[in-house]
Formats: sequence, structure tokens, C-alpha cells
Amino acid sequence: MATPTPSPKIEPLPRWLKKSMGKASELSEVQRIIKQRQIHTICEEGRCPNRGECYSQKTATFLLMGPTCTRACGFCQVDKGHAPMPLDPAEPEKVAEAVQLLGLKYVVLTAVARDDLPDGGAGWFALTMAQIRQSSPQTQIEVLTSDFWGGQGEGDLKEQQRQRIATVVQAQPACYNHNLETVKRLQNPVRRGAKYDRSLEVLQIVKALNPAIPTKSGLMLGHGETQTEILSALEDLRAVGCDRLTLGQYLRPSLAHLPVQKYWTPEEFETLGNLARTLGFLHVRSGPLVRSSYHAGEPSETSPANVLN
Repeated sequence: MATPTPSPKIEPLPRWLKKSMGKASELSEVQRIIKQRQIHTICEEGRCPNRGECYSQKTATFLLMGPTCTRACGFCQVDKGHAPMPLDPAEPEKVAEAVQLLGLKYVVLTAVARDDLPDGGAGWFALTMAQIRQSSPQTQIEVLTSDFWGGQGEGDLKEQQRQRIATVVQAQPACYNHNLETVKRLQNPVRRGAKYDRSLEVLQIVKALNPAIPTKSGLMLGHGETQTEILSALEDLRAVGCDRLTLGQYLRPSLAHLPVQKYWTPEEFETLGNLARTLGFLHVRSGPLVRSSYHAGEPSETSPANVLN
């Protein structure tokens, strides 16, 4: 009889990765409003450990264009599929209504990759931003986009990508975020369908189109990268003018996702954050539970508490 293949060993979470979700009332209010309107937040879809804290601070991250992504990154919790549902024409208005009802001061708009759409969803970002500003003109809006490389248009892909990014930039976001996610060596297993240099070009294009818009990127550590590789990635980000940075710990969503190779300690995150500041990043969040939108609405760091214990 064949010997059964042993199951992958599941390492217990270190103590510094165990965090209270916050008040149930703050979570349930947001969950009720988004469920009633059949809209999505990456806070819920990605099971972000900080969502209770962010909700209490009047910030949230909405996931546009449905819950199904056309790519299949090895780390991501969001559902994957080659045939996402058609866009909900009422989604921009629903998101704007939720922002108003929740009294949000700072909103991050992200989206699944929609390579099936002619413009990759760039126009949807702009439309949703316009709807939010109609009802909540004081709310600041950050965007976290894909690389806009896919789509069904014809002609030069690089020019199409530039036009799509320009559509979002012209809508004047408070910050334009596009994540590298990991170091150059690990791009293929971690970010299927994306490329390291292409992502750097996204940030470079934003700065060329409008130097006044802050750009931001982030890495999820724990895929087997070294400190030398991390610093090389940070130097590459600064070379294209990236202003803001997030560094957080990758947490495996399920056995179907990439395993964690290392849990970086809070002290290591603090060291990396300080190194990033010496490179010239103006806004750094570095800690095990930091995510792309963590404390996104704060104009500058107020304390070293960005390393979560």
C-alpha cells in the first residue's frame, strides 16, 4: 500500500500576529451597509486583521468591479475566474452612498484585475471617484490599481496602459498606489500575470503625468526574500519617485495558497522601516499586520507604533 503524502506542516502564528478585531458594533455597521448594497470591501474579502481599527477611524477600502479576479496570484484571498460577472452599473453610486452613510473621511478604492474589460477598469475608478465627490466632497480618495496591462483593446499595449493610468490620474486621487508585492526574484510564483518592471513603470508613469500626486507601493514579506533583496526593491521604488511605502507580513489564507517561508519579527520590521526612511520615503508603515491601506489617511507618521506588537 502506498505511503500517504504528509500534509504540509502548519506553523502556529507568532504572538505578535494575534490581534483583536475591535468592537463588534463597528464591524457590524460596515458589514450591514455593504451587504445591503451588494458591494465589496477588500477589508472583508481579504479578511484584513486591521478592519476593526480602520472602521473606527472612518477609513475603509472598497473593492470595485465585483469579487472575482481575472488573475491568480499565489498569495491573494480574492476569488479567481476567467469570466467575472458583468459590472453592476449602480456600483459607483452604491459605493458613494456607503461612504456618505459611514461618514468616511478617507477612502481607498481598489479593484480585482479585470483583464476582460477594454480599459481594464480604469474608467470605473474615475466614475466611482466622481460619484463619491458628489455626495462627500471632503472625503479624500486613494486608489490602489492593477498594472492595467490586460484588456481587449487593439494596438500598442504600453500606450494602452499609459492611457488607462492617465484616466485615473486625471481624476485626481489623493494618492496613487500600486504594489510590487514581493522582490524581483519571487515575482513569478507570487504574482502570476504581473511583472516587476511593469509595476515600476506604473508608478513612473503616474509621476510623469502628475508629479504632485503621491505614489505608494508595498511588499508582503515572508515568501523567502532576503533583506538585501528587499532593500534592492526599495531602491528601485525610489528610483521611479515612489513616495510612500508599506511593509507587512504575508499570512497564508489557505492550504491552496503559497506557504509562509518566514515570519519576520516586529524588530526586523522596525529595522526595515528605518532603512526605508533613510532612502527617502516620506510615509512608511512597516509592521507584521500592516496592509496597503493601513493608516493611509494620515499625512505623516505620528509615532513608531506602526510596528504592531
